[in-house]
Amino acid sequence: MFVGFGPEDDVLHSRLFMQEEVEYNLIHLIAGNQESMRLKTEENDLIFAHAPGRNSWLWLSPELEEERRRSLVRELTEMLADRELPGVTGTPGTGRLFADAYSKLIGKSHHVRMMMEAYHCPQVQLPHGVSGKLQQAEPGDIPLIARYLAGFVQECFGTESAPEDHLDYAGTVMESGKLRLWIDKDQPVSMVNLAHQSARHARINEVYTPREFRKYGYASAAVAALCDELLSKGVTPMLYADAANPDSNKVYQSVGFKRTGSIADLRFQ
Repeated sequence: MFVGFGPEDDVLHSRLFMQEEVEYNLIHLIAGNQESMRLKTEENDLIFAHAPGRNSWLWLSPELEEERRRSLVRELTEMLADRELPGVTGTPGTGRLFADAYSKLIGKSHHVRMMMEAYHCPQVQLPHGVSGKLQQAEPGDIPLIARYLAGFVQECFGTESAPEDHLDYAGTVMESGKLRLWIDKDQPVSMVNLAHQSARHARINEVYTPREFRKYGYASAAVAALCDELLSKGVTPMLYADAANPDSNKVYQSVGFKRTGSIADLRFQ
């Protein structure tokens, strides 16, 4: 039996969910979206969240027995048979369990688009000897932010895009006050964004340094400075890193991020 839930539901603060809260942080964001589909079991051992046009997210209690896991997933996929889902995200075992069942039901296949490592930073290690400082982005930075976003999308997802395609979003994140730029000698050289904040965590995203400014420690310094700011407010920074990009993982680890687990992004086709 599935019922709806919201951003303040007890299931999102339960002992079992909190064990994997870093990995499943995006469920907090989806839960606050009134247009999203949000389902859980009455026993609080399954959470399903899906925002229109986005991957669905599925959490299963780590204490569930295998028979119960399969039964719940089978019941859920049957309920979603007429709903077109782009994909599913979850820990590798949970994601594949759902993807196998859903693909078989609708006659499609699935593939792993990306494996991500989930990290949190309980204590930051500020790098030494990096020139510059972190500043909040300003309106005049919007064209530069758009260029950085185009570079970020290309490197993370292999998708070519023009900076002009990102101008609206660049303006939105600038106006939010959450996007920061590392400035060295009056020149922006790196970008970091505070994508979303929940009760216990703040998710960092869109960390990008153009190639000509790499190897100077700018990204490490920018991320560390933002983490220091967040920790001073009693919020733990977290992020997802592409498991196939060892350089970015090393950057995060060097400033104090600790791996908590893996997340699989699976897509249907």
